Amino acid sequence: MTKYDERFKLAVVQQYLDGGGGYTTLAHRHGLVKSLVRRWVERYRLRGADAFKKKFSHYSGEFKLSVLRHMWENELSYGQTAVQFDIRNPGVLSVWERSFHSGGLDALKPRPRGRATAMTIPAVKPDTLSSDGTRSQEDLLAELAYLRMENAYLKKLQALVQARPKQVPPKKRK
Repeated sequence: MTKYDERFKLAVVQQYLDGGGGYTTLAHRHGLVKSLVRRWVERYRLRGADAFKKKFSHYSGEFKLSVLRHMWENELSYGQTAVQFDIRNPGVLSVWERSFHSGGLDALKPRPRGRATAMTIPAVKPDTLSSDGTRSQEDLLAELAYLRMENAYLKKLQALVQARPKQVPPKKRK
């Protein structure tokens, strides 16, 4: 949900264009920041009333890189670049720039959204399991000794945990 709807933005821009005040006056009148009013007016001048319509966009890595190069070559600010390329949030340009400097073009490519897919457990084929009949007696005895040792360790750990005295939390001071 946007903070200001399309009609409100158009009304503020129309007041500015009709001479109803400057950026500062309109910002104070409507409880806005001066830079926001200026950005709305610039956007309206470039794209008309369509500038305030909702826009859901996902940018490709190549587009992000071209925007950054244009910004660097023409020495534009984030706000100026955002207005030229119709990017709603100028702050995202700093994120793109940082990502590019840290990871190159791969860092600019869009990532899949949402929760990651669950890991699939590979099915174990029966022929890959070594059956007890084909294993040597030494292997079986070594495994048995390991399992006995592991079982003893876990029993000892459980006994220690149960024998530990329960700690009473300290009383709170008033």
